[in-house]
Amino acid sequence: MKRMGSVIGLKAEAIPEYKRLHADVWPGVLAKIADCNIKNYSIFLKEPENLLFAYFEYHGTDFAADSAKMAEDPVTQDWWKICGPMQEPLETRKEGEWWAGMEEVFYTP
Repeated sequence: MKRMGSVIGLKAEAIPEYKRLHADVWPGVLAKIADCNIKNYSIFLKEPENLLFAYFEYHGTDFAADSAKMAEDPVTQDWWKICGPMQEPLETRKEGEWWAGMEEVFYTP
């Protein structure tokens, strides 16, 4: 299992709708997350900076393949079409990232 964290900005005017959507995530999106070996997934919002922090645990063996499988899913694509325009990727993110990946610097079980 690998713990993963990432961060992205959220447009201030989108906060109420983003919260509403995530209070009732589509079942197909949740099913695809599970199908891609992701568990214990949380997203936190830090205001007034309007940063989203995502944490999840990856239980698979090929994160790139599972990420590609998720990206090919039509329901997930529709979800991203709604949520994506609400987000503001960090300028410092790596090439090919939407959410900027983070380095784990501390863990205690």
